[in-house]
Amino acid sequence: MSAAEPVFISSRDNALLKDLRRLAQDSGAHRRQGRVWIEGEHLCTAALARGWRPALGVFSASCWARAPAAMAQAASRNVVVDDALMAGISDLPSPAPLAFVLDLPAAPALQADAPTVVLDRVQDAGNVGSILRSAAAFGITQVVALKGTALLWSPKVLRAGMGAHFGLRLVEGLTTDDLAALQVPLLVTSSHDGEPLHRARLPWPCAWVMGHEGQGVSPELAARAAMALRIAQPGGEESLNVAAAAAICLCASATARV
Repeated sequence: MSAAEPVFISSRDNALLKDLRRLAQDSGAHRRQGRVWIEGEHLCTAALARGWRPALGVFSASCWARAPAAMAQAASRNVVVDDALMAGISDLPSPAPLAFVLDLPAAPALQADAPTVVLDRVQDAGNVGSILRSAAAFGITQVVALKGTALLWSPKVLRAGMGAHFGLRLVEGLTTDDLAALQVPLLVTSSHDGEPLHRARLPWPCAWVMGHEGQGVSPELAARAAMALRIAQPGGEESLNVAAAAAICLCASATARV
């Protein structure tokens, strides 16, 4: 496939450039535009490796001159933006010289029997992205975000996810009642209550519930859980960051199956 003939953008007032800036910086713009912004070679390569084809490639002028064929030929159309304008699209301190725009995938239905992570009002985008990375690494195939959780396809979560999005089934905007459709046991964690994780016989598949950074898992969800587990903390800290706790729990699930 030959490279799409690029359109060159040199005006700050270009309408497409304004849309791209919103998409890159506004956490909810992807919903309004039906598109997702990913920037940097790592994320773009991860999307291509999972079979995603971008709708648009966006390159700085200097990057386009040396772009690898795999990047230059990936999208159905390309735009080349003056370097100074390209740097203004992103809100990162060191913006990437290339990006893709992907069509926002259709919302999938909840898969009842899938190994799952449930995010219960986890609000920090960095935590959400980190949990997605752990989920993908440890064999989870589905992540369910309840209402009040950071938007899974927002730019900050995408950056923190480091490509994990493209290999997971992502279901968001659900309520606690929607989880009744899951046919796998719910496992909840607590700082102080429950069976010690390192001694537990963990079921598989299951659904790990990760709760709000300050409030933890909601009482309603905790009441529905098949197991309550706690992570041993001999160092005496009050609690773990939710992303760290998720990594420990998901690793425990993975190693129990080996």
